Amino acid sequence: MRYRTLGDLRVSAIGLGAMPLSIEGRPDETRALATVHAALDAGVTLLDTADSYHLPGAEPGHNERLLARALATYGGDTSDVLVATKGGRGRPADGSWSTDGSPRHLKSAAEASLKRLGVEAIGLYQLHKPDPGVPFEESVGALRELVDEGKVRLAGVSNTDVDRIRTAHAVLGDRLVSVQNRYSPAVRDSEAELRLCAELGLAFLPWSPLGGISRSSLDGPSRVPGEARLGAFRAVAAERGVSPQQVALAWLLARSPVVVPIPGASRPQTVRDSAAAAELVLGAEESAWLDAAVQ
Repeated sequence: MRYRTLGDLRVSAIGLGAMPLSIEGRPDETRALATVHAALDAGVTLLDTADSYHLPGAEPGHNERLLARALATYGGDTSDVLVATKGGRGRPADGSWSTDGSPRHLKSAAEASLKRLGVEAIGLYQLHKPDPGVPFEESVGALRELVDEGKVRLAGVSNTDVDRIRTAHAVLGDRLVSVQNRYSPAVRDSEAELRLCAELGLAFLPWSPLGGISRSSLDGPSRVPGEARLGAFRAVAAERGVSPQQVALAWLLARSPVVVPIPGASRPQTVRDSAAAAELVLGAEESAWLDAAVQ
């Protein structure tokens, strides 16, 4: 496993997005725990979760409790594992995603996450999404207070834009260490945010780094509009003898040294395949070909 920097910490170049382990279509707990343990075995030290990763209207914090159990039952050393969680969103019974970025809610949510994770301080706490009904400065100000109180070690923001990143940086200073936005070979509308993260020295954590592309879509002809250009990823994968998913993640890593993808997984074998991308270094010609393919 190769490593990258997040604040003053060293984390694995590939993380684990644990969301699929708790939402609709989730595996049973035995397989879910085995998936997290496989990630740890592969050297993954960044686990991404949120209090809203649960079934609609039921079991708030399910994913956080699951990760806590996985870490508690793992046979190896977990002292270098960073659990990153988020607050500010909810999942009502209708299956929608609500937003509450008020300082009162964020502080209460952080307290609940602390208990579920069973830690004295949350390693990385992220504002899940800006709340249009709350001034952004107030939401990130709550994160600053949580850090000052010792309940959160590092802070981050998610699903945000350049202006808000600059605002968060002004409010949080070096307490701000990461930005988590959607970014992948198929979805690249956070290029400006990635460039700003590199400028400010912030880790950029792409969620859905495969763009929601199914394994079958990458491995063979796709009927999804716009995915034909991803054939370059299949071609490089065939030449290298690896999966197209590994090539996609390696391409993301090559975009910038601040990028730390957090692909989701619900099976141990998927985790192992994703983690192996950290060791896949693309050649200059391969990178140029892939870059041209996604333009």
